[in-house]
Amino acid sequence: MYNITKEQYEIAEDLGVKIFPSDNPKYKLDIYDWNGIYILSCGAKNYNDYFIYKKKDKKLAEQRRNLYYLRHHKDISKLGSRGYYSAKLLWNL
Repeated sequence: MYNITKEQYEIAEDLGVKIFPSDNPKYKLDIYDWNGIYILSCGAKNYNDYFIYKKKDKKLAEQRRNLYYLRHHKDISKLGSRGYYSAKLLWNL
């Protein structure tokens, strides 16, 4: 099960959503609106993210976040998409 940090809960609140560890074994997070309606799941469980890297090495976390941005910058701009929520909640972009 994915451990959600306090910082991620705060980001979710700013985005106007609620997050929970995903019930789907493929994903890290399940995202719901404030009324409890499921929106989507995001974050492949088999890969690290900014918050996991940050616990080990902040400099490495920054490098990996930059590489993530270069790979996914087109997906990040689509409001409400899986890429958007992954960037905000898993990579703090």
